[in-house]
Amino acid sequence: MAAANAHYYATRDPFGTSGDFITAPEISQMFGELIGLWCADLWDRAGRPEVAWVELGPGRGTLAADALRAMAKAGLTPDVHFVETSPLLRAAQAERVPAAHWHDGVDTVPDDRALIVVANEFFDALPIRQLVRRGEGWHERLVACQDTLFLPIAGKPVPIAVLPEPLRDAPAGSMLEISPASVTVMQALATRLTAQGGALLAIDYGHEGPLLGETLQAVRGHGFANPFETPGEVDLSAHVDFTTLAAAAQAAGAVAWGPVTQRDLLGQLGIDGRATALARHAPERGQAIVADRARLMGEMGTLFKALAVTHRDWPTPAAFGA
Repeated sequence: MAAANAHYYATRDPFGTSGDFITAPEISQMFGELIGLWCADLWDRAGRPEVAWVELGPGRGTLAADALRAMAKAGLTPDVHFVETSPLLRAAQAERVPAAHWHDGVDTVPDDRALIVVANEFFDALPIRQLVRRGEGWHERLVACQDTLFLPIAGKPVPIAVLPEPLRDAPAGSMLEISPASVTVMQALATRLTAQGGALLAIDYGHEGPLLGETLQAVRGHGFANPFETPGEVDLSAHVDFTTLAAAAQAAGAVAWGPVTQRDLLGQLGIDGRATALARHAPERGQAIVADRARLMGEMGTLFKALAVTHRDWPTPAAFGA
């Protein structure tokens, strides 16, 4: 999955109607603007410390451009750091945010100030492992290649201790997905936040787990595809286990908030008022703005969830309070 997605993102711009899928920042500027105001509000209530703004997997740079514009109006103009490995996407990001600094991984982002980290549809693309119950034991699902055909196969048994205790006796055929790569990234960032101060906001489709079931999917041309056909030519993703991410952050000494739904997040951040203001300013786009708001808040608004992580001395993030 890691190898396939690395090739996929390095060789194309997959976003928008002409690509394979569309993300929330590409649907409407409202999304990025509200995320920017979330960051600026938290920074302001934390005492306006010196911060670096970090985005993981920033796509075309659309979210960053909209968020930075909104943050600047609130007085926050941080250095911008993108964690991105695709040369093609880096070029697109440079057009929208020319002053950005690029990183291949989270280990090189600034370590001399607080961080505000945004990860929109990032964790879903990190590689997963699938564990399948066969007979009396659990096996890792592997991928074999026969001629030019990729096939899922059962590997050697895995120790029962790696399974969450409530799921160990699941029926034959049950599947559990785990993402050690996601845990590693979250622990690294939470360790930074604990040492340096700051906050992280992760928005993705997922669940509060652990849950049984397969969520691995492939998307091409805005439709579903076979994950084992044409690897590197389709987008591979899986649902995010927010419970595990929150636990990883807490284990590193940070505070985890949520998850809350995208609908609740954007609603509490004021999307209705922003949509009204945009429609008033550009009445010819009024119907399109209403449609964009409905898309962000409808089915997408419940499928997508948001998790916040903060330094223990930072205030409660907006939309995550009691």
